[in-house]
Amino acid sequence: MRALLIQPDSRSIEVIDVQSHEDIARRVGYDTLESDALGDAGDRLFFDEACFLRGSGGRFQVDTLIPVSGVAVIVGQDGDRLCDATIDPDALRQRIKYL
Repeated sequence: MRALLIQPDSRSIEVIDVQSHEDIARRVGYDTLESDALGDAGDRLFFDEACFLRGSGGRFQVDTLIPVSGVAVIVGQDGDRLCDATIDPDALRQRIKYL
């Protein structure tokens, strides 16, 4: 399914394909995933739960969500089922603040 990979060190947003939570963990680099709702359309921002403890590089914030350190993935979620992210990469760029 369609997902967005946020790499704060390079300030890039890339459209990727993920099939499972394991794929998300592999992209984030850790299996201690946490997520926050990103709007009302079902998109979720997945990131390393211990990102600040690990000292992961690059920090960013989307809207008024808590800041995140390190790589993150946005993917849609309907209940327990993952689905395509609905947010457009260009729209996301307007909502991210790099710290």
